Amino acid sequence: MKDFLSLASRRQSDRAFDPQRPVEKEKLQRILEAACIAPSACNSQPWHFIVVDDPELKNRVADATSNRVLGMNHFTKQAPVHILVVEEKPNLTAGIGSWIKDKNFSHLDIGITAAHLVLAAEDEGLGSCIVGWFDETKVRKLLDIPSGKRILLDIVIGYSTQPDRPKKRKDPKEVISYNRY
Repeated sequence: MKDFLSLASRRQSDRAFDPQRPVEKEKLQRILEAACIAPSACNSQPWHFIVVDDPELKNRVADATSNRVLGMNHFTKQAPVHILVVEEKPNLTAGIGSWIKDKNFSHLDIGITAAHLVLAAEDEGLGSCIVGWFDETKVRKLLDIPSGKRILLDIVIGYSTQPDRPKKRKDPKEVISYNRY
C-alpha cells in the first residue's frame, strides 16, 4: 500500500509538457492496458479509447479543447498524445441497473478507467491531465465519431515539464466519517 500511496501522491494534473519528446509506444500500450482492465458495473466496459498521436491531428484536437475567451486549456497543444474517451452503450444488466437505481453507471465506470489510465501514466514517468472542457462537435468531426456517441473526456499525456506541487486537499476529518454521516 505504501507504493500505491506514493504513486497517488505524485500524480498531478500537468499543464506543461515537452512537445519535442514523444511518448514511447510501449509505455502508451501499458497505460491503455491498465485502463482496459479497470472494473465496471456488470463488467460492461462502456468505453472506447481513441489515441491521437498524429501531430497535425493532435493539434486540431487541441484547438478544439482551447477556449480563447476563457483562456482555458491552451497547454493541450504541448502534449504529444490525446486519449479521447468515448462512452459506449452498457451491457443489458448494467443498463437496467442504471435505470432502476437512477445512477449513471457508465459515467462512474469511465471515471474509474480514467483514474487507472492517469495513474498508469504516472507510473510510467509521464504526466497527464483529464480535460472535460472541449468542443465535442468539432472533436467528433475530426475523429469520425458517430453522432450518437458521447465523448466524455480528453486525457492528455506526455513528459511533464511542470514542477511537482503540493496537493491542496480537504482535511480527512472533513470528508471521512465512520458508521454515520
